[in-house]
Amino acid sequence: MAFIYTGLAIIGMAFFSPVIIPALFLAGLLYDFFNSKMPPGIDQPLKLRFYHSVMITTMISGKILEKLGVCGDLTVLRFVLDGIPPCRDSKLLIKDLKVDGVPLRIYQPKWPPTGKRRGILYFHGGAGTFGSIRAFERICRYIAKKCNSVVVSVGYRLAPEHPYPGQYFDCLNATLYFMRNLEEYHVDPALIIISGDSCGANFATVICQILVNKRDLPKIRAQVLLYPGLQGLDFHLPSYQQNARIPMLYRKLVIYFCFRYLNRKPSFLEDILQNCHVPEIMKLKYKKWISADNIPDEFKIRGYIPQKSTSYKHEVHEAVKELLAITFSPLLAEDSIICQLPESYIVTCEFDVLRDDGLLYKKRLEDNGIQVTWYHSESGFHGILAFFGYGIFSFLSGKKIIDNTVNYINSL
Repeated sequence: MAFIYTGLAIIGMAFFSPVIIPALFLAGLLYDFFNSKMPPGIDQPLKLRFYHSVMITTMISGKILEKLGVCGDLTVLRFVLDGIPPCRDSKLLIKDLKVDGVPLRIYQPKWPPTGKRRGILYFHGGAGTFGSIRAFERICRYIAKKCNSVVVSVGYRLAPEHPYPGQYFDCLNATLYFMRNLEEYHVDPALIIISGDSCGANFATVICQILVNKRDLPKIRAQVLLYPGLQGLDFHLPSYQQNARIPMLYRKLVIYFCFRYLNRKPSFLEDILQNCHVPEIMKLKYKKWISADNIPDEFKIRGYIPQKSTSYKHEVHEAVKELLAITFSPLLAEDSIICQLPESYIVTCEFDVLRDDGLLYKKRLEDNGIQVTWYHSESGFHGILAFFGYGIFSFLSGKKIIDNTVNYINSL
């Protein structure tokens, strides 16, 4: 019901105070103009600037409504980012159900299968605090049709109402349900794919690592990771420096959403950005896996500067120590786990602070003998898939990412 109250509140603001919404949007536009960088080569910068201004306006509106006691700021952000529901699709059978309290939406082509289909689990992005099945409806429908597959979209419960790490358990329980009921959906147990975007790709990565030791279940055929966020150890990698002020995900916003995800008040922001939360012994232990030295030189030409040594601060570590757990940072998993993972498909975007997480995981997988198919969007930015399926309001790079992903899935 919260989203209904939020919608009514926003409509009320627009109706009774016609000056408020334009003024807020102008503030968002000015903030974007003076704080964002639009480098050459990014996909449709004017359109991106408009959408980023809308997001900033939404966040400002949420803070105002929270101060007024109407609703929480995250409620407003969720309402807006859920987008516009698509029309009914006559080519798909769409079924909603709940498993252990977790909503699932299952998409199946209506035409009779010629054989058993692929089964694809999809975990949506949204920093663990927003995003929904509704927001990623168009992507899941498109994949179900183009890949002639059963797609299960998982509406894991969001933080902070559903505390971390509950999201991982929700995704795991949904996966186990599906894998134990493949016959009902006419899915080939040899063709199960686990996928996700952004933090959803993080969940997909963790679930694949957990399932390595589940001998009573079918083996996962592939993991599909779309611009994944995979570590909270180093926020000074080249992509974090180069894309620090590029929409839709600023470098500082990553840390802010981490705090919201962990249900903590944002603090020590600059110290965390300088990696003061990481003990020296941990930096040395994981340098072999998480280091700018492992990023190809062609990704360092846009102004990368090696970080000077910084001092460890215990109080900063205690504030965000969850970021260094294997669950939150699956890039830290041991080689004994990595070497057992399935074939992988990884998408990275050039103008994304999380780009290097994907590059580092690609290298780790390949070093352990795992086959990796990699697609790099040279004009893409973080969150570009949230606009997929909206026609002229979408981005060409996002369509290319999804079509390349479909081609990969169809090749399995």
